Amino acid sequence: MKLDQQTLTFRVSRMKDAQALMDIDALVWTELTAPEPLCWTSREDFLRHCPPAAQLVAEADGTVCGYVGFRQPTGLAAHSHVCEMNIAVHPARQREGIGTRLIAEAKAWAAGQGKRKLRLRVLSTNVGAIRFYRKCGFVEEGRLLREFRIGGRDVDEIWMAYFLDA
Repeated sequence: MKLDQQTLTFRVSRMKDAQALMDIDALVWTELTAPEPLCWTSREDFLRHCPPAAQLVAEADGTVCGYVGFRQPTGLAAHSHVCEMNIAVHPARQREGIGTRLIAEAKAWAAGQGKRKLRLRVLSTNVGAIRFYRKCGFVEEGRLLREFRIGGRDVDEIWMAYFLDA
């Protein structure tokens, strides 16, 4: 079903979203998109790392179909204007505009929280994600050369940022 035929809503994550978010993580964070697949050992493990309200979720007709996760990079007050984020959209729902809408909602949410910079990390081999982030206004800030060894080859980690006060 096309996105324009559905109701897409955004809200902060709730405790009841844990399983749906874990399922999305298992499908999205593979050897193609992360240094290693993400497999939560339990619901409690997930909630310890991703407590309620740590994500902005997208729901299409009542079903969680994607999220943006947020965290402060460090506990330093001088770093509190920066928000590190990650985004995942269920593979069956990708290329419907959900990711673009999630990024727009994340920018608005972060600005409302007084954040001035969003940052993320992406593997250099994930060219589709890099293209998507650039389309959303992110710029490459730096690159950690040969940061990971995946599938027998060296892979760079790219750091990208979006400046909310620009």
